[in-house]
Amino acid sequence: MKRKLLAVLLLLGLLGAVLCGCGDGSADKTPEGGQTSGSTEPAAQPAADHPNEITVGIAQDLDESLDPHKAVAAGTKEVMFNVFEGLMKPTPEGDLIPAVAEKYEISDDQLTYTFTIRDGITFHNGEPVTAEDVGASLARCKNGGDGILEVEAFSNIRSMETADSRVISITLEEPDSEFLSYLTTAILPADYDGQDTAPVGTGPFRFVSRAAQDNIVLERFAGYWGEPAYLDKVTYKIIENADSILMSLQSGAVDLFAHLTSTQVAQLGDDFNIEEGTMNLVQAMYLNNAEKPFDDVRVRQALCYAVDRQQILDLAFDGYGSLIGSSMYPAFGKYFDDSLTNHYPHDVEKARALLADAGYPDGFAMTITVPSNYQPHIDTAQVIVEQLKEVGVAAEIQLVEWGTWLSDVYAGRQFQATVVGVDASTMTARALLERFTSTAGNNFINYSSAEYDAFFQEAVSAADDAAQTAAYKRAEANLTENAANVYIQDLADLVAVRKGLTGVRFYPIYVLDLSGIRYAD
Repeated sequence: MKRKLLAVLLLLGLLGAVLCGCGDGSADKTPEGGQTSGSTEPAAQPAADHPNEITVGIAQDLDESLDPHKAVAAGTKEVMFNVFEGLMKPTPEGDLIPAVAEKYEISDDQLTYTFTIRDGITFHNGEPVTAEDVGASLARCKNGGDGILEVEAFSNIRSMETADSRVISITLEEPDSEFLSYLTTAILPADYDGQDTAPVGTGPFRFVSRAAQDNIVLERFAGYWGEPAYLDKVTYKIIENADSILMSLQSGAVDLFAHLTSTQVAQLGDDFNIEEGTMNLVQAMYLNNAEKPFDDVRVRQALCYAVDRQQILDLAFDGYGSLIGSSMYPAFGKYFDDSLTNHYPHDVEKARALLADAGYPDGFAMTITVPSNYQPHIDTAQVIVEQLKEVGVAAEIQLVEWGTWLSDVYAGRQFQATVVGVDASTMTARALLERFTSTAGNNFINYSSAEYDAFFQEAVSAADDAAQTAAYKRAEANLTENAANVYIQDLADLVAVRKGLTGVRFYPIYVLDLSGIRYAD
């Protein structure tokens, strides 16, 4: 009934309108770029009736560069989570555990972190991981440039010293309780320059090949230091056309697809099990605060009152999802402020009054730019369009390809509004909130608030956890009160898994861990 109601709602609103807008890793197999695993450990044996491999569908191609220090798109980081590791890595429970590092110590003054690299750990090209590689990787992300994304938290590094090939000490200028979380940053071989096209890491899978706009192939890395992956091979198949996703699953071309809508799941049939988690994204209608009329806080607040978020969940997602009211999602626990969730109850009259006060008594026209390969965002935008009509705002959807969205909206900031989900690269509040500081290079909504900047700086400089948490919550409240965006939900993550496969694990960040996926037989 909900889906029928949505269909009627959208049909009434869109009639006559033009919608122009949302391995085995043995040494005798050498992948692209001449990589070898340096190990002859036998791969897991496949069952008799099928090869020990799967095809995973993804809704967008990866970034042009596969270098993890250049990754912008959440989808790229989601895939490459299986290829790269940092000194530390997250667990599904949200803890941090040593990865490339075997152990670490923190000095009493909380300034010096000393890491011991795992004995015998190697990169996918067979070269040993050294303290020099660690230092070079962190320095690369501290300095940035040449397409490398600067990790602001690394600006706090005063020095890095290597005692020997396995020990590195990192000394900070001042204590940072979140610093360890940023050491999930990928460790790369210092003398290798092919990361853009043939990436080399230390993870449970190694890169084999890529065909742009078609597929990415990974193989099990038999030389992995930890528990090896079960599958010998994973092929990621890029399916940007939302209509093709179901056909690919039903035809048997794809074995696993994450981030499906409830409608897609309902049409799958009996060949799949559905695993449910959360996407760990802040889905919102993001507003360009530098563009009229969105430079007026009253207009932004009016849009927040005009959008009925519960109706979006009910109509477009069959009730799946968790409502949010700021740039933080529930999996972040202590940082999530549920009191902000209902800061803007649905109130058409208040929305109209705010628009009139801002000089728009008859509303205005606007464009919502949506990546065409993300059906959940398209569905959300379609409901929003109908809701905004109630307050006189004529919104149209502009569907664009993912690459265009990245270049024009995210990098170029040429947009009025967009519906997408923003992820956290690390399990820190800073990872979600730093982008809204006035000078942040990834502040694609052009948010500018001296008060917000002060709250954020207070948080990153806080001497204890309680003070830091409180400052982050003040920053979240600032975003909400100033209606920086129209916050909607943390989307439910519905993952279709072909029957006979098991081992899906959800994390508190946006990743898809394939190391535990296996055939039940």
